[in-house]
Amino acid sequence: MKIVAINGSPKGKASATNVMSKSFLKGAKEAGAETVNIFLSEKRIEHCKGCFSCWFNSPGKCVIDDDMKEVLKLAKGGDVFVLATPLYFDNISGMLKVFMDRMIVLGDPHMEKDQNGETRHIDSSKNSVPKLVLMSNCGFPEREHFQVISHWIKRASHHMHTEVIGEIYASQGPLLTTSEEGLQPIISAYKKNLEKAGKEIVKNLKLSESTKAALNKNFIPNEIYLKETNRSFDSILSK
Repeated sequence: MKIVAINGSPKGKASATNVMSKSFLKGAKEAGAETVNIFLSEKRIEHCKGCFSCWFNSPGKCVIDDDMKEVLKLAKGGDVFVLATPLYFDNISGMLKVFMDRMIVLGDPHMEKDQNGETRHIDSSKNSVPKLVLMSNCGFPEREHFQVISHWIKRASHHMHTEVIGEIYASQGPLLTTSEEGLQPIISAYKKNLEKAGKEIVKNLKLSESTKAALNKNFIPNEIYLKETNRSFDSILSK
């Protein structure tokens, strides 16, 4: 099995998003998977021009000469794509959205009705479409902030003719990169649960209910998080 993580954080390897995906991939690798960790912040990927040349003039080939070709080459043959992103304005990062828009190069313009009578493009891929895992973190303490991207990934998987096999969301995201000594045991335990999640995806193509429950827990009580976060902001602003 090949698992490809697409990191859409502008902070790249220094991001809380990477803390999550790196731990997940570690578990997947220990379970026998081939893993690839791609950082979009290190690539030059331009916005889709909407010219549809990749469909009509030169099928499967984009007119833009940038790093998208390299990324698709690295991701080729992936059985699972882990789309990892920080939460920006209740949605995925612009960097990840640009990447997803450019995935049109792999599509087909022809349309069909699905079993529910909804129109979508046909699946013309010669190889199996990778299953999807969505991974995200945000600075807010409530999990309700992930509602939009949770809906988005389900819609995306429908149009890609695949399925979502895991959604992993971490509120209180900034704590993933904290140097606060007292929080290290909590963050370490969370990373271990992410490793477990990676192993479960490799072995079962799904997450167990116990792992989901463990990953859904906030690191510290919300009232403490809010108080300390605002105190930190005040300290920075007062300088």
